[in-house]
Amino acid sequence: MAIDMAQFHQVFFEESFEGLDAMESGLLNLDLGDVNADDINTIFRAAHSIKGGSGTFGFTSVSDFTHVMETLLDEMRDGRRQVTRPAVDVLLGSVDCLRDMLRAIQNGGEIDRTSVAEHKAALDGVVNGTHDMAREFPAESEHVGADTTMMTTMEEPAASEMQIVGWSIAFSPHLNLLKTGNDPVRMFRELAMLGELTSTVDMQGVPDIYDLDPEECHLSWKLKVLGDIASTEIDEVFDWVEDDCDLAKQAIYSAVAEPAPLAVTEQTQILKPASIEPITIPTVAQPTAAEKEPKKEESKTSASKASSSIRVDTGKIDTLINMVGELVITQSMLSLIGEHFELNKLDQLKNGLSQLERHTRELQESVMNIRMLPISFVFSRFPRLAHDISSKLGKKIELKLVGENTEVDKTVVELLSDPLVHLVRNSLDHGIEMPELRRAAGKPETGTVILKAYHRGGNIVIEVSDDGKGLDKDKLRAKAIEKGLIAEDAILSDKQCFELIFMPGFSTAEKLTDISGRGVGMDVVRRNIQALGGNIEIISELGKGSTMAIHLPLTLAILDGQSIAVGDETYILPLGSIIESLNIKEDRVNRVVGKGETFLLRGEYLPIIRIHEIFNVPKPKATKLTDGLLVVVEGQGIRCGLFIDDLLGQQQVVIKSLEANYRRVEGVSAATILGDGSVALILDIPGLVRLANQ
Repeated sequence: MAIDMAQFHQVFFEESFEGLDAMESGLLNLDLGDVNADDINTIFRAAHSIKGGSGTFGFTSVSDFTHVMETLLDEMRDGRRQVTRPAVDVLLGSVDCLRDMLRAIQNGGEIDRTSVAEHKAALDGVVNGTHDMAREFPAESEHVGADTTMMTTMEEPAASEMQIVGWSIAFSPHLNLLKTGNDPVRMFRELAMLGELTSTVDMQGVPDIYDLDPEECHLSWKLKVLGDIASTEIDEVFDWVEDDCDLAKQAIYSAVAEPAPLAVTEQTQILKPASIEPITIPTVAQPTAAEKEPKKEESKTSASKASSSIRVDTGKIDTLINMVGELVITQSMLSLIGEHFELNKLDQLKNGLSQLERHTRELQESVMNIRMLPISFVFSRFPRLAHDISSKLGKKIELKLVGENTEVDKTVVELLSDPLVHLVRNSLDHGIEMPELRRAAGKPETGTVILKAYHRGGNIVIEVSDDGKGLDKDKLRAKAIEKGLIAEDAILSDKQCFELIFMPGFSTAEKLTDISGRGVGMDVVRRNIQALGGNIEIISELGKGSTMAIHLPLTLAILDGQSIAVGDETYILPLGSIIESLNIKEDRVNRVVGKGETFLLRGEYLPIIRIHEIFNVPKPKATKLTDGLLVVVEGQGIRCGLFIDDLLGQQQVVIKSLEANYRRVEGVSAATILGDGSVALILDIPGLVRLANQ
């Protein structure tokens, strides 16, 4: 009987991606020059496992590519070749290429054979000693559409003649490109800002007017842009549409008037031969931020889907099985009591129900514990990011990871990745200064970025800190006024100045780069973190550095809460945010006209927030401060007193997204369903403070 190997594919892909992460981490930690056999063996074993698995499942392109990597690693392992920076860079590029190949196979797409050929040639060059180390290895492969199988080799001039004076681009959008909200004209405008742009259009694919769908794109173009333009700047223009077009890019060198000829071994034409009408794209006015950013959500899909499985320690499984066994025993005991119930068995029934409650709670905690993953699943990508960006910018940066074993819910781990990438890139690009500037400021040449995770109460806190130049509040305020984001006479605190960076369209970058500078990113970061039920705060000192602190719930499913009553409404306060509750005396209250109320608690004045006023609760039982209760709470370092009618009781509540089922409400993080079927809102402490200040 034939065995269906497809059932094992998912496990192979997950193990392969873990192996690639291990290879990348090992390569970044290699000491140049002397060879550490254990480190090389770890990398070699990961490559060998991927090669063996891909060969078993018939993924020959992957096994062939990995075989060349093995050859180079084997020479390093045997001491026949020293570990050099260029060799490590080529291997890192090959790991990226291998990851793209596996993702393409996993998603049923076509492998980018041009990229594979380039990386394989680079590996062969290192093995044979013919690789030109002075030449920059391509950071990203060029995209070839799923219906295109084109392998090209470029006959390039000698190294001394390799001055790039422009780029030749073949751009063929798929029919659905316009439906994704993207417009080729906007891309041409951006190209025109980079250099002198000319274009020829192929109109052969345009159907008869009666068959024409105005929402489909039937045109394709040959573009030529001249100027001192980096490859990454071209890539950035087409970044959002790479999945919705066929794209080929080739450098124009100073030694030739036209691009070097392509030696095509196998080709499916991207542009159809036809009578082509030349068009010159004129220089246009600076497009708005909205025009410059194509719609990301629809046009660019994630290269890899979130993992549908999770690796669980056997100890957690054993604990879960034991808890199920205890639950079965308790259920059997209660069943026996119920079959022949008498009043003299009432104590047994109470004990049985108490035992059932305890076991249910422990079972729930065990199940939730299974979903907990170490934050290292997110942190592991950043050493490579720091390596690449520091090399690109010419900076010396040391990345330190602290608290990698801190556990957090799997869903939080998956959704946290993108916001953290933005924050770390900003620290590397904006925060850490160039070595000469650090020396002039009396700092060591090597800057430090610290990525730290730890638990605080019922939350996880993730901090991105750097010892760079810090945030200049005066510069931030001036830039915000210049962009019309705030009024010239606006009075802002230091914290409010720092939070200007979260405003859409805000950027202090002097020029646009592929790392930052477009004024998009930080507002998206805050939105994504708030969608997770968290918040972000900034601590910065000019000349000393900055810290971005993300506060998130440990899990998005269950919360330990305190029920409070306000009028006929019931609200839930996260138990970890409550410091104490007390009755207040009138002589401890201070009222400031137009500013609100404060009360004195152990030498500190804390603001009072009346919940019935914030949420317009009709007929509260207590309107005088002396008639109700004051609950002292803290969130993100902000302490305040919430004025309520009464405390009801503590309970675990199942979190339901309010934004998904209704809309986002300031001061409310989520909702839950109580035992009587009614809905209660879960309060967000920092949000309440912001709402009260308004």
